[in-house]
Amino acid sequence: MGAIISKERDDSYVREKLEKICSQSAYSTDVYVNGVLIGSHPEPKKLVEDLREERRNGKIDYDVSIAYEERNNEVQVYSGAGRILRPLIVVKNLNKKGDGLIEDVKNKGLKFEVLVKKGIVEYVDAAEEEEAYIAITRDKITTEHTHAEITPSILTSIAEGYIPFANYNSAPRVEMASAMAKQAVGIPTTSFPSRLDSLMHVMDYPQRPVVRTDVSEIFHFDKMPAGQNFVVALLSYEGYNMEDAIVINQSSLERGLGRSTFYRTYTAEEVHYHGAQQDRFEIPKEDVEGHLPADAYKNLSNDGIILPETEFGSEDVLVGKTAPPRFLEEISMFGRIAERRRDASVTANEMESGWIESVVLTETDEGNTMIKIKTRSPRIPEIGDKLASRYGQKGVIGMTVRQEDMPFTNEGIVPDLIMNPHAIPSRTTVGHLIEMLGGTAGCLDGRFIDGTAFENEKESDLRKVLENFGFKNNGKQILYDGRTGEKIEAEIFIGVIYYQRLHHMVANKIHTRAKGPVQMLTRQPTEGRAKHGGLRFGEMERDCLIGHGASAVLKDRLLDESDKVKIPLCSKCGVMAVHDYERNKFTCPVCGDSQVY
Repeated sequence: MGAIISKERDDSYVREKLEKICSQSAYSTDVYVNGVLIGSHPEPKKLVEDLREERRNGKIDYDVSIAYEERNNEVQVYSGAGRILRPLIVVKNLNKKGDGLIEDVKNKGLKFEVLVKKGIVEYVDAAEEEEAYIAITRDKITTEHTHAEITPSILTSIAEGYIPFANYNSAPRVEMASAMAKQAVGIPTTSFPSRLDSLMHVMDYPQRPVVRTDVSEIFHFDKMPAGQNFVVALLSYEGYNMEDAIVINQSSLERGLGRSTFYRTYTAEEVHYHGAQQDRFEIPKEDVEGHLPADAYKNLSNDGIILPETEFGSEDVLVGKTAPPRFLEEISMFGRIAERRRDASVTANEMESGWIESVVLTETDEGNTMIKIKTRSPRIPEIGDKLASRYGQKGVIGMTVRQEDMPFTNEGIVPDLIMNPHAIPSRTTVGHLIEMLGGTAGCLDGRFIDGTAFENEKESDLRKVLENFGFKNNGKQILYDGRTGEKIEAEIFIGVIYYQRLHHMVANKIHTRAKGPVQMLTRQPTEGRAKHGGLRFGEMERDCLIGHGASAVLKDRLLDESDKVKIPLCSKCGVMAVHDYERNKFTCPVCGDSQVY
């Protein structure tokens, strides 16, 4: 029922028909088929209408586009592949018979294709839609309308279709929300226990949203959800939720709120080299080049491979592996090449710990033994983790507070999350507020709320549900300070809303460095967290220090802590000295034993 992509169609019927009725004389309107000029026609609008009638009657393929471009005074017919078309109801064919067929498709299982064959629904592309006047809903059809939407929610993409009350929000926020829905931690696949993806986040206790949409029902989002229903209060909390930060209930986190599991797969391979050399899976001996501290190998079994359900820590060895030397060593006194193997073990990433989920031994296409180790790390939300509602209202956790210190209602309801009210007015995410009303109404009434864009339950109806259960219809309640027990003077807006935990977690991003590796060419620190890199002190940061006159700090950052290097120079000629390893001293290659600075 949604948009389709056109296929390549035979244009011979249209071409022959147009060649008969179009003249080669200098009429004002040119007629083109797939960009080829066929001729001219004196009545372009009548010609287009006649061709469309033939398409609706099935004589011309349903995905052929027929458009009159008034600006260029041209009739364009396209039958090529790759055009995006979307279905619309043809208003002029919307009679009693047409209404009956639409109802049969809705209720009696009649196929949607029947409506296309009967000309009640037609597919239009961008060129044809230019001159169509489309009614959003059928009750708003006037004599001027040419088409009507099948359902208003079909206007949105699939990602936007998941957002309830999307028509109450500004377009940029809806766009942000649909982008963040793809970053939400949920259940990406039901086969995740047996998959060996390089990275995967899985939510431990996902919930169906109380406020749902038709699109989420159609695509079975309820069976594989990516979020949880939070009790949220709009309240400033001592500055800990300034600038989009959020305060979260520590006791809720301990009960499993937002908890997820992170899976990572490590791979090791026994590579065969030329000259009968190969890698070996084993616990590296102490004489191996690059041998790690003995404690790093503590989890390995005798074959050099870690066992399932073993706990591991940061930079622990998961697979012990030795490799042949990169270059041939010196020949020994007996004429043989002295082989000194090097450590090539696979270690866990820095600052990553957890348990071994599974160990898989397999073989590559080249016949090499390969090991895949899947690790499991529990991820409990912490300060710095990112959460977002379905309205582009994203924020990081700025503070966790125990339940006894959180504000509470007179019924003892404690919010899971406290969001800053300053996040609402400038962003005009009215849908966020309506979902909080709808979520509360759904919980009280014991049902799911329909939030489909343009066709949702009315705000007034949701307010009535709250009134029927003895609440104020504006969703506000009296809250009490959990630390003092005093009543908070202002009424606080509180409700149930679906929140998503995004895969931007502080555990994957936290990065510090004191000393570390440097680049060979520039001697400056390497770049990036994975390479133990430095934090970039850029041009604009330099400008700030110049503006403050902090020259010593500037020298410290850009020289002392970056690419400072001492070079020995000859005191006579100034040539760079070389290190004589036998005598363990620097000498000038020009002057010999002159003094070196």
